[in-house]
Amino acid sequence: MLSNYSRVKEKLIHAGFFICATVSIATTVGIIFVLGRESLAFFGHVSLVEFFGGTEWAPTFEPPKFGVIPLICGTFLIAAGALVVALPVGLGSAIFMSEYAPSAVRAILKPTLEILAGVPSVVYGYFALMFVTPYVLRPLFPRTEIFNAASAAIVVGVMIIPTISSLCDDALRAVPRHLREAAYALSATKLEVSTRVVLPAALSGMVAAVLLAFARAVGETMAVAVAAGMTPNLALDPLQRTQTLTGFMVQISQGDTPAGSVAFQTIFAVGGTLFAITLAINLIAHKVLKRFKEVYE
Repeated sequence: MLSNYSRVKEKLIHAGFFICATVSIATTVGIIFVLGRESLAFFGHVSLVEFFGGTEWAPTFEPPKFGVIPLICGTFLIAAGALVVALPVGLGSAIFMSEYAPSAVRAILKPTLEILAGVPSVVYGYFALMFVTPYVLRPLFPRTEIFNAASAAIVVGVMIIPTISSLCDDALRAVPRHLREAAYALSATKLEVSTRVVLPAALSGMVAAVLLAFARAVGETMAVAVAAGMTPNLALDPLQRTQTLTGFMVQISQGDTPAGSVAFQTIFAVGGTLFAITLAINLIAHKVLKRFKEVYE
Protein backbone atom coordinates (compact mmCIF):
# COMPACT_ATOMS: atom_id res chain seq x y z
CA MET A 1 0.00 0.00 0.00
CA LEU A 2 2.72 2.41 0.97
CA SER A 3 4.73 1.48 -2.11
CA ASN A 4 1.77 2.18 -4.39
CA TYR A 5 1.16 5.50 -2.65
CA SER A 6 4.81 6.47 -3.13
CA ARG A 7 4.65 5.64 -6.84
CA VAL A 8 1.47 7.67 -7.31
CA LYS A 9 3.02 10.56 -5.41
CA GLU A 10 6.13 10.40 -7.59
CA LYS A 11 4.02 10.38 -10.76
CA LEU A 12 2.00 13.39 -9.56
CA ILE A 13 5.16 15.31 -8.72
CA HIS A 14 6.65 14.38 -12.10
CA ALA A 15 3.46 15.52 -13.86
CA GLY A 16 3.49 18.80 -11.93
CA PHE A 17 7.10 19.53 -12.91
CA PHE A 18 6.33 18.61 -16.52
CA ILE A 19 3.36 21.02 -16.58
CA CYS A 20 5.52 23.82 -15.16
CA ALA A 21 8.18 23.23 -17.81
CA THR A 22 5.55 23.04 -20.55
CA VAL A 23 3.94 26.31 -19.44
CA SER A 24 7.32 28.04 -19.52
CA ILE A 25 8.09 26.75 -23.00
CA ALA A 26 4.59 27.55 -24.26
CA THR A 27 4.83 31.09 -22.91
CA THR A 28 8.14 31.63 -24.70
CA VAL A 29 6.76 30.20 -27.92
CA GLY A 30 3.68 32.43 -27.62
CA ILE A 31 5.81 35.54 -27.13
CA ILE A 32 7.96 34.66 -30.14
CA PHE A 33 4.85 33.98 -32.22
CA VAL A 34 3.21 37.31 -31.38
CA LEU A 35 6.42 39.28 -31.91
CA GLY A 36 7.12 37.48 -35.17
CA ARG A 37 3.60 37.85 -36.58
CA GLU A 38 3.30 41.55 -35.81
CA SER A 39 6.88 42.27 -36.85
CA LEU A 40 6.27 40.63 -40.22
CA ALA A 41 3.24 42.88 -40.68
CA PHE A 42 5.39 45.91 -39.84
CA PHE A 43 8.18 44.90 -42.22
CA GLY A 44 5.58 44.55 -44.93
CA HIS A 45 5.46 48.37 -44.87
CA VAL A 46 9.02 49.22 -43.79
CA SER A 47 12.12 47.63 -45.26
CA LEU A 48 14.79 46.00 -43.12
CA VAL A 49 17.37 48.34 -44.63
CA GLU A 50 15.41 51.41 -43.54
CA PHE A 51 14.71 49.99 -40.09
CA PHE A 52 18.23 48.85 -39.21
CA GLY A 53 20.10 51.35 -41.35
CA GLY A 54 18.21 54.59 -40.77
CA THR A 55 19.48 57.21 -38.34
CA GLU A 56 16.19 59.01 -37.65
CA TRP A 57 13.37 57.63 -35.51
CA ALA A 58 10.02 59.42 -35.68
CA PRO A 59 7.28 56.86 -36.48
CA THR A 60 4.43 59.12 -35.32
CA PHE A 61 5.50 62.18 -37.33
CA GLU A 62 4.82 63.13 -40.93
CA PRO A 63 6.70 61.95 -42.87
CA PRO A 64 7.49 59.01 -40.54
CA LYS A 65 11.07 57.91 -39.97
CA PHE A 66 11.76 54.31 -39.01
CA GLY A 67 15.51 54.16 -38.39
CA VAL A 68 15.96 52.27 -35.11
CA ILE A 69 19.66 53.08 -34.71
CA PRO A 70 19.04 56.02 -32.27
CA LEU A 71 17.05 53.74 -29.95
CA ILE A 72 19.72 51.05 -30.03
CA CYS A 73 22.39 53.70 -29.43
CA GLY A 74 20.50 55.07 -26.41
CA THR A 75 19.95 51.57 -25.04
CA PHE A 76 23.61 50.59 -25.19
CA LEU A 77 24.77 54.00 -23.96
CA ILE A 78 22.76 53.62 -20.75
CA ALA A 79 23.54 49.91 -20.34
CA ALA A 80 27.28 50.50 -20.79
CA GLY A 81 27.17 53.40 -18.34
CA ALA A 82 25.33 51.19 -15.86
CA LEU A 83 28.14 48.61 -16.08
CA VAL A 84 30.71 51.34 -15.41
CA VAL A 85 28.85 52.14 -12.19
CA ALA A 86 27.93 48.61 -11.11
CA LEU A 87 31.00 46.57 -12.06
CA PRO A 88 33.56 47.99 -9.58
CA VAL A 89 31.02 48.21 -6.75
CA GLY A 90 29.50 44.80 -7.39
CA LEU A 91 32.81 43.05 -7.94
CA GLY A 92 34.41 44.74 -4.92
CA SER A 93 31.51 43.81 -2.65
CA ALA A 94 31.60 40.22 -3.96
CA ILE A 95 35.33 39.90 -3.21
CA PHE A 96 34.81 41.38 0.24
CA MET A 97 31.91 39.06 1.09
CA SER A 98 33.69 35.99 -0.27
CA GLU A 99 37.26 36.52 0.92
CA TYR A 100 37.34 39.07 3.73
CA ALA A 101 34.01 39.43 5.52
CA PRO A 102 33.31 37.34 8.65
CA SER A 103 30.28 35.06 8.40
CA ALA A 104 28.18 37.34 10.61
CA VAL A 105 28.94 40.40 8.47
CA ARG A 106 28.27 38.51 5.24
CA ALA A 107 24.95 37.25 6.58
CA ILE A 108 23.85 40.88 7.01
CA LEU A 109 25.57 42.49 4.02
CA LYS A 110 24.38 40.14 1.27
CA PRO A 111 20.63 40.37 2.04
CA THR A 112 21.01 44.13 2.47
CA LEU A 113 22.54 44.45 -1.00
CA GLU A 114 19.79 42.30 -2.47
CA ILE A 115 17.16 44.69 -1.09
CA LEU A 116 18.19 47.04 -3.91
CA ALA A 117 16.69 44.56 -6.38
CA GLY A 118 13.33 44.84 -4.65
CA VAL A 119 12.92 48.58 -5.09
CA PRO A 120 10.45 49.35 -7.93
CA SER A 121 12.22 50.61 -11.03
CA VAL A 122 9.94 53.65 -11.32
CA VAL A 123 11.21 54.75 -7.89
CA TYR A 124 14.75 54.65 -9.25
CA GLY A 125 13.61 56.73 -12.19
CA TYR A 126 12.18 59.48 -10.03
CA PHE A 127 15.22 59.28 -7.75
CA ALA A 128 17.38 59.99 -10.80
CA LEU A 129 15.12 62.83 -11.91
CA MET A 130 14.75 64.52 -8.52
CA PHE A 131 18.12 63.84 -6.89
CA VAL A 132 20.85 62.51 -9.19
CA THR A 133 20.42 65.11 -11.93
CA PRO A 134 20.02 68.30 -9.81
CA TYR A 135 22.31 67.40 -6.89
CA VAL A 136 24.96 65.12 -8.39
CA LEU A 137 25.35 65.82 -12.11
CA ARG A 138 24.50 69.52 -12.48
CA PRO A 139 27.00 70.73 -9.84
CA LEU A 140 29.69 68.86 -11.79
CA PHE A 141 28.36 69.47 -15.32
CA PRO A 142 26.14 72.58 -15.47
CA ARG A 143 25.00 71.87 -19.03
CA THR A 144 23.29 68.63 -17.98
CA GLU A 145 19.73 68.45 -19.28
CA ILE A 146 16.82 67.58 -17.00
CA PHE A 147 16.36 64.26 -18.78
CA ASN A 148 19.70 62.67 -19.58
CA ALA A 149 21.36 59.32 -20.15
CA ALA A 150 23.91 59.73 -17.35
CA SER A 151 21.40 59.82 -14.50
CA ALA A 152 19.56 56.85 -16.01
CA ALA A 153 22.85 54.94 -16.27
CA ILE A 154 23.68 55.70 -12.63
CA VAL A 155 20.40 54.40 -11.22
CA VAL A 156 20.33 51.38 -13.54
CA GLY A 157 23.89 50.66 -12.38
CA VAL A 158 22.65 50.71 -8.77
CA MET A 159 19.82 48.38 -9.78
CA ILE A 160 22.15 45.73 -11.22
CA ILE A 161 24.67 45.82 -8.36
CA PRO A 162 22.83 42.97 -6.56
CA THR A 163 22.98 40.80 -9.69
CA ILE A 164 26.73 41.24 -10.08
CA SER A 165 27.61 41.05 -6.39
CA SER A 166 25.42 38.03 -5.61
CA LEU A 167 26.35 35.94 -8.66
CA CYS A 168 30.05 36.85 -8.44
CA ASP A 169 30.05 36.01 -4.73
CA ASP A 170 28.56 32.60 -5.52
CA ALA A 171 31.19 32.04 -8.23
CA LEU A 172 34.04 33.03 -5.90
CA ARG A 173 32.81 30.83 -3.08
CA ALA A 174 32.55 27.89 -5.47
CA VAL A 175 36.33 27.93 -5.95
CA PRO A 176 37.74 24.96 -3.97
CA ARG A 177 39.32 25.74 -0.64
CA HIS A 178 42.48 23.78 -1.44
CA LEU A 179 43.47 26.31 -4.12
CA ARG A 180 43.51 29.05 -1.51
CA GLU A 181 45.42 26.89 0.96
CA ALA A 182 48.01 26.02 -1.69
CA ALA A 183 48.56 29.70 -2.42
CA TYR A 184 48.90 30.51 1.28
CA ALA A 185 51.44 27.67 1.58
CA LEU A 186 53.54 29.50 -1.01
CA SER A 187 53.51 32.64 1.20
CA ALA A 188 50.94 34.51 -0.89
CA THR A 189 49.16 37.38 0.79
CA LYS A 190 45.40 37.68 1.13
CA LEU A 191 45.27 40.16 -1.75
CA GLU A 192 47.39 37.95 -3.99
CA VAL A 193 45.21 34.94 -3.28
CA SER A 194 42.07 36.92 -4.04
CA THR A 195 43.29 38.53 -7.25
CA ARG A 196 45.69 35.95 -8.68
CA VAL A 197 44.11 32.66 -7.64
CA VAL A 198 40.43 33.02 -6.80
CA LEU A 199 39.49 35.57 -9.47
CA PRO A 200 40.98 33.62 -12.42
CA ALA A 201 39.44 30.40 -11.10
CA ALA A 202 35.99 32.00 -10.95
CA LEU A 203 36.36 33.86 -14.25
CA SER A 204 33.66 32.01 -16.17
CA GLY A 205 31.00 32.53 -13.53
CA MET A 206 31.91 36.18 -13.07
CA VAL A 207 31.84 36.92 -16.80
CA ALA A 208 28.44 35.25 -17.03
CA ALA A 209 27.23 37.36 -14.09
CA VAL A 210 28.36 40.56 -15.80
CA LEU A 211 26.68 39.59 -19.06
CA LEU A 212 23.44 38.76 -17.28
CA ALA A 213 23.58 42.10 -15.49
CA PHE A 214 24.18 43.81 -18.84
CA ALA A 215 21.14 42.06 -20.29
CA ARG A 216 19.17 43.25 -17.26
CA ALA A 217 20.30 46.81 -17.94
CA VAL A 218 19.40 46.55 -21.62
CA GLY A 219 15.88 45.44 -20.75
CA GLU A 220 15.21 47.99 -18.00
CA THR A 221 12.09 50.02 -18.71
CA MET A 222 10.57 52.47 -16.25
CA ALA A 223 13.75 53.86 -14.73
CA VAL A 224 15.16 54.84 -18.13
CA ALA A 225 11.78 56.02 -19.43
CA VAL A 226 11.48 58.47 -16.53
CA ALA A 227 15.12 59.54 -16.23
CA ALA A 228 16.40 59.56 -19.82
CA GLY A 229 13.41 61.13 -21.56
CA MET A 230 11.51 60.32 -24.73
CA THR A 231 13.70 61.93 -27.39
CA PRO A 232 15.61 59.59 -29.73
CA ASN A 233 19.14 60.90 -30.00
CA LEU A 234 22.01 59.43 -31.97
CA ALA A 235 24.60 61.48 -30.06
CA LEU A 236 26.80 59.70 -27.51
CA ASP A 237 26.74 62.59 -25.04
CA PRO A 238 25.43 61.11 -21.75
CA LEU A 239 24.38 64.57 -20.51
CA GLN A 240 21.72 64.87 -23.22
CA ARG A 241 18.29 63.30 -23.26
CA THR A 242 17.86 60.08 -25.16
CA GLN A 243 15.42 57.22 -25.61
CA THR A 244 15.87 53.47 -25.36
CA LEU A 245 14.08 50.58 -27.00
CA THR A 246 12.04 49.97 -23.86
CA GLY A 247 11.36 53.67 -23.36
CA PHE A 248 9.83 53.91 -26.82
CA MET A 249 7.61 50.91 -26.11
CA VAL A 250 6.32 52.67 -22.99
CA GLN A 251 5.64 55.83 -25.01
CA ILE A 252 3.62 54.06 -27.73
CA SER A 253 1.78 51.89 -25.20
CA GLN A 254 0.23 54.97 -23.58
CA GLY A 255 -2.69 54.67 -26.00
CA ASP A 256 -2.29 57.72 -28.26
CA THR A 257 -1.40 55.62 -31.31
CA PRO A 258 -4.25 53.84 -33.19
CA ALA A 259 -4.08 50.06 -32.85
CA GLY A 260 -3.24 48.30 -36.10
CA SER A 261 -1.42 51.25 -37.61
CA VAL A 262 2.19 51.05 -38.76
CA ALA A 263 3.24 53.28 -35.87
CA PHE A 264 1.55 50.89 -33.43
CA GLN A 265 3.26 47.90 -35.03
CA THR A 266 6.61 49.48 -34.28
CA ILE A 267 6.11 48.24 -30.70
CA PHE A 268 6.51 44.68 -31.91
CA ALA A 269 9.38 45.43 -34.27
CA VAL A 270 11.25 47.19 -31.46
CA GLY A 271 10.27 44.44 -29.03
CA GLY A 272 11.57 41.82 -31.44
CA THR A 273 14.84 43.73 -31.75
CA LEU A 274 15.16 43.90 -27.97
CA PHE A 275 14.36 40.19 -27.71
CA ALA A 276 17.07 39.38 -30.25
CA ILE A 277 19.62 41.54 -28.41
CA THR A 278 18.95 39.97 -25.00
CA LEU A 279 18.91 36.49 -26.53
CA ALA A 280 22.29 37.16 -28.14
CA ILE A 281 23.71 38.36 -24.81
CA ASN A 282 22.45 35.24 -23.03
CA LEU A 283 23.88 33.00 -25.77
CA ILE A 284 27.23 34.74 -25.43
CA ALA A 285 27.09 34.19 -21.65
CA HIS A 286 26.39 30.49 -22.26
CA LYS A 287 29.29 30.25 -24.71
CA VAL A 288 31.60 31.99 -22.24
CA LEU A 289 30.61 29.57 -19.50
CA LYS A 290 31.18 26.62 -21.83
CA ARG A 291 34.49 27.98 -23.15
CA PHE A 292 36.12 29.00 -19.86
CA LYS A 293 34.53 26.57 -17.45
CA GLU A 294 37.08 24.89 -15.24
CA VAL A 295 36.33 21.56 -13.59
CA TYR A 296 37.90 20.89 -10.21
CA GLU A 297 38.24 17.42 -8.81
